[in-house]
Amino acid sequence: MRQLLVKLAKNETILIVAAVLALVSCFIVPPDAQYADYIHASTILQLVCLMLVVCGLQRIGVFRIIGSRLLHHVNTERGLVVTLVALTYFSAMLITNDVALVTFVPFAIAVLMMADMEDRAVLVGALMAIAANVGSMLTPIGNAHNLYLKALTGMPSGEMIGIMAPYSLTAALLLLVVIFVAFGRKPVDELRSLDGAGLETGVLAPDSSKPRPDEIRITGYGAGYGGWRTIVYAALFVVCLLAVSDIIPLWAMCVVVVAAFLVTDRRAFRHVDWGLPLTFCMFFIFIGNMKRVPAFYELAASLVDAHPLEVAVGSSQLISNVPSTLLLSGFCDQWRELIIGTNLGGMGTLIASMASLVAYKNVTRRYPDRKGWYLAVYTAMNVLFLAVLLTLSWIIE
Repeated sequence: MRQLLVKLAKNETILIVAAVLALVSCFIVPPDAQYADYIHASTILQLVCLMLVVCGLQRIGVFRIIGSRLLHHVNTERGLVVTLVALTYFSAMLITNDVALVTFVPFAIAVLMMADMEDRAVLVGALMAIAANVGSMLTPIGNAHNLYLKALTGMPSGEMIGIMAPYSLTAALLLLVVIFVAFGRKPVDELRSLDGAGLETGVLAPDSSKPRPDEIRITGYGAGYGGWRTIVYAALFVVCLLAVSDIIPLWAMCVVVVAAFLVTDRRAFRHVDWGLPLTFCMFFIFIGNMKRVPAFYELAASLVDAHPLEVAVGSSQLISNVPSTLLLSGFCDQWRELIIGTNLGGMGTLIASMASLVAYKNVTRRYPDRKGWYLAVYTAMNVLFLAVLLTLSWIIE
């Protein structure tokens, strides 16, 4: 029991903190009829449906199969790293930064081992973490806080993309510069010697004694893709995009997505990170209550309104950008600055974006003696990117 509680505390720290804050606020503002207006239902429903669809795609191995097919055409170390970073950057725009890292960092470590490049794993892992954060900032569905801000403000998707495009594209160019400086054109013969199926097999299940991952259990080897489920899940993803863009009603999205997964893969419901929507609900309760305390609201609003972009970046370094977004949005209506600040705030410290912990844990689990080196490389790279993008924001804004 003790081990279970310790594990829960480590894995759901933000949820526990949010729940404590919500509980304390309930003593300050006792529950009443206004509580019903606290929860931003559209954000929760969109988030859960997107998480289900992405979980389904992940469980049939679509993303790793795409990666193995692309890597089959790689000839050099530089090309290999560009491909791995690009996979993370572009996929994060659609499947969120944390899912992109969960999928592609273990994939990258396996590929680096096969290419005899394990000595570069720390740098590659840090670059992939940055790529996930700067890629996900571009779209409303790239991360949870952007989805929330879009639903809260009713801002069109095109407008939000336009706000973040200069920063995401600048970061992409900077990633390419770093890769071209740090990696050469040394051939990766070990990787080229494998055919597509060999690469896929080596990455998905290099050890026959270990349990097979979901994509093999569901589809079996030899499918080459997720079978008919790929088509179904792709269609469901389109349905989610239409709902996020306010083209179809939310209830239709929920009915279609839930019904589809009850038929195709019921286990997906168990693999969704339910802690995230619960965290949102706890913060909604806390913010809703504290907005009804005049002294607290006036103090918080005065602090945030003065420099919302900088406050968002700074607070993200301490509590990560998703909680910062939920907290600051209750006391600020300068949405453009808040969108930029919370997205740029995902860079900097290791906890500035909780997704970055995924890369850290995967790399250091495989190379436990490199924890200090990873933190040093990751922090140095993130400070560089944050400085460049923050300077750009001061020029543009």
